[in-house]
Amino acid sequence: MQGRGVYIKTFGCQMNEHDSEKMLGILSSKGFIEVDEPKKADIIIFNTCAIREKAEQKFLSSLGKIKYLKKKKPKLKVIVAGCSAQIQGQALLNRIHFIDYIIGPDNIDKIETIVDNTDETKQIILDENPFIHLIDFPALRQNKVKAWVNIIYGCDNFCTYCIVPFSRGKERSRPAENILKEIKMLGEMGYKEVTLLGQNVNSYRDQDTDFPKLLERINKIKGIERIRFVTSHPKDLSERLINVMRNCDKVCEHIHLPLQAGSDKILKLMNRKYTFDEYLDKIYLLREKIPNISITTDIIVGFPQEEDEDFEKTVYALNKIQFDGIFAFKFSPRPKSPALKLKGHVSDAVKSERLTKILKIQDEITETKNKDYEETIQEVLIEDKNEEGVIGRTRTNKIVKICSNIPIGESVKVKILKAFRHSLSGEIL
Repeated sequence: MQGRGVYIKTFGCQMNEHDSEKMLGILSSKGFIEVDEPKKADIIIFNTCAIREKAEQKFLSSLGKIKYLKKKKPKLKVIVAGCSAQIQGQALLNRIHFIDYIIGPDNIDKIETIVDNTDETKQIILDENPFIHLIDFPALRQNKVKAWVNIIYGCDNFCTYCIVPFSRGKERSRPAENILKEIKMLGEMGYKEVTLLGQNVNSYRDQDTDFPKLLERINKIKGIERIRFVTSHPKDLSERLINVMRNCDKVCEHIHLPLQAGSDKILKLMNRKYTFDEYLDKIYLLREKIPNISITTDIIVGFPQEEDEDFEKTVYALNKIQFDGIFAFKFSPRPKSPALKLKGHVSDAVKSERLTKILKIQDEITETKNKDYEETIQEVLIEDKNEEGVIGRTRTNKIVKICSNIPIGESVKVKILKAFRHSLSGEIL
């Protein structure tokens, strides 16, 4: 068993990235080692994303490339995990015969028994697991400075474009004591930063510990210097949470708050449960309480029934709010999502045109926002090295490049010399 190789390719969000770390943690405890090429592996895992069609296409393309390996190594096990596995299930196995196992996000703990299974019968494991939030998974983390920590699984919001409630199930909050124990251990191991993960972290609750209270408790853990979290749903962003963000010195001055669209008509069709004005009020409150906060967002263009005037309201929103950065996408119809059945789908040509315009506007805004950092002093946590020196991030989540050989994991004061569209450069004081 010792020395068996596992190759894992991950698609999609931070939740998937962390699920891959957990699967590697489980397999590592059974003697597997991670390899960097499929041809070196005894097990190949594709941890898939189904949030957009493009992500599924990338996965299918990668999967197709290892078909020849299966012929050369009949005992090679091919496992498809993640959201695409959950949504497609048997249809995926019918379509691609060399897959051995299909497991959903709620069933990654089953990988422990799968790898020792000598039965060549193909298996599909997509059971709803109401107790996954009670499992403390081992995780094989590649990064030694920053760590992802799940605090809540699933989602109850049912936005009409999203399949997460169908692929990851209903909301289940991890016990607070389990979260605190994991983060305390990370602090003792030398980790400096944790990012709390959930489809909607604001919904977290374990008995009398809600999300603001959880932040306050994590803020007291020794060793941890920075706390981040993704993602927040605007409808659940309370003034109390904003006050806690301001008052907890370890909580970073950055929030990712998905807007999705500037039109109330489109927000209603998306089932987002807020209006643009309500969203805007929360932006004002964030900037009033935390003046130096950076705010990023998600935007979807070309949602069904999005007319020119609806799109222009999104353009207005970008210019009005002045986000630090955005993740913008063309609407992608997904199986099981209610938006699939809506009338008035927008042509791909129009979607592309709108996306190009959105990205151009935001690029100019981001560059201008970054210019404000020039000649300022920022606290930077060093995360990585490159040929020219080291790379780190400000508390506001801006990437900073520095010509220095300072060790990874150090927090340093940096004078920002030059701002670019996607990064800053500076020198250590």
